[in-house]
Amino acid sequence: MLKIKDKRPSLLRYWTTRYFITLMIGLIVIAFLSVWWIKHSALENRLNITIFMAEEISSRVSNYEQGRFIPRDNNPIFKDPEHRMNGVIYIVDKNGAILSANRSMRQSFKGTLPQDILNNEEQVQKLNAGNGETQEYLVKSPIEINGEIVGWVVIIQPENELIEVKQEYNLLFIMLSSLAILGWAAIYFLSKKLSSPIKEVAIAAKQVQEGNYSFQLPENLHDEETYELVQSFRELADRLQQLEALRTELLAGVTHELKTPVTSISGLLQAVRDDVVTGKDAKEFVAISLKETFRMQKMIADLLDFNSFSVNQLSIINEHHFINRVVEETAYQWKHSQQDNRIKLEIRLLEEDEQIETDAMRLKQVLFNLLNNAKQAIEKEGKVTLSMNKEDDLLWITIQDTGCGIPIEEQSLIFERFYRGDNKKFKVRGLGIGLPFSKMIAHALGGDLILVESSTKGSTFKVSLPLNGTNENP
Repeated sequence: MLKIKDKRPSLLRYWTTRYFITLMIGLIVIAFLSVWWIKHSALENRLNITIFMAEEISSRVSNYEQGRFIPRDNNPIFKDPEHRMNGVIYIVDKNGAILSANRSMRQSFKGTLPQDILNNEEQVQKLNAGNGETQEYLVKSPIEINGEIVGWVVIIQPENELIEVKQEYNLLFIMLSSLAILGWAAIYFLSKKLSSPIKEVAIAAKQVQEGNYSFQLPENLHDEETYELVQSFRELADRLQQLEALRTELLAGVTHELKTPVTSISGLLQAVRDDVVTGKDAKEFVAISLKETFRMQKMIADLLDFNSFSVNQLSIINEHHFINRVVEETAYQWKHSQQDNRIKLEIRLLEEDEQIETDAMRLKQVLFNLLNNAKQAIEKEGKVTLSMNKEDDLLWITIQDTGCGIPIEEQSLIFERFYRGDNKKFKVRGLGIGLPFSKMIAHALGGDLILVESSTKGSTFKVSLPLNGTNENP
């Protein structure tokens, strides 16, 4: 039974939701802390105001008619609008007897304040209301006449009234709601801006998967990471398109290269079998067939060697060799194998022979390939120069020719596997693995193969080899 894949949310929805949840959690924490701070500040400020009021009342009472206490109902102090409040104001004598109050006396006091409240050194005290649940705050201030305490001003207010701050809560709610809306909007638009190019890259990736390399990606990207992502994907798609073209061309090229000698061999052998040619001509036809067979074997061997190098299965045997002798032998063997007088080969060896650790057979293979390429680039008469020089810890072997050169648009592709330029494709038969194979061998020897320059006047390739140390096998 096929499993139905869970539908994943879009990048915009996924991160917007999580950012918003994080924002809300942060705002809720801020709200709780703000409410606590507002309550604490309101309580502290209102208690300070109550203390000031108690001290102000005690001062007015002590100066009122030289200390005579007026009965509660006629006390003008309580008629002052400043002293009208939700709390209860008591004026008591030094023994705690309540002489006057702005409201009805609390039943629990029974006309007298407890002496322990008056004797307590704390100016602000916290009490339990009569119901046992409501908390109250008591603020007292002494009434002094001629330096003697003759009574007390006591103000009692419920805690819930002291911390009641509806207006501040409304402002806090408006502020946090505005921050939530603004934060969500900012998160949404920023996430949308971030997810938009990524979404376009995902769509383009599906098109590439289907073999369509014609897609449009945004150009004007300001952040570095998104720009690099888009550019890397664009370069990757171009690279895949090139490889796809090379793969198609390889299939056609290999088919053509193998079909041609097979057809030639088949025709030649049939002519010999049917006695179309006899005697000396028949032997010549057989010789040609053997030559074509040898060429097929060489192409297959090149493919096998190339594949072995690609998977690191072809070993390198490093031994100590004098480099002048290796290069001189290579040049001699190549020159006598060509039997072509139109190519002049010039050799420039090191003034002092250098002994290096390398695989002479593989090095000769690289140099043979470069010399053959130089010969193919020279259409009529020309010159190939094989020279050496030392630089730091490297030995450089340079192969320079006076051929037609490599077009500029093809120079960056010559080391691609199975790539053959347009000019070489129709003039020279092969699989297009000579230079890539040579570069792989050079890397295996601990060096490199590079194209220094190429123009209509010729091309220059360089092979580098380490002078010191032992090269590791791939």
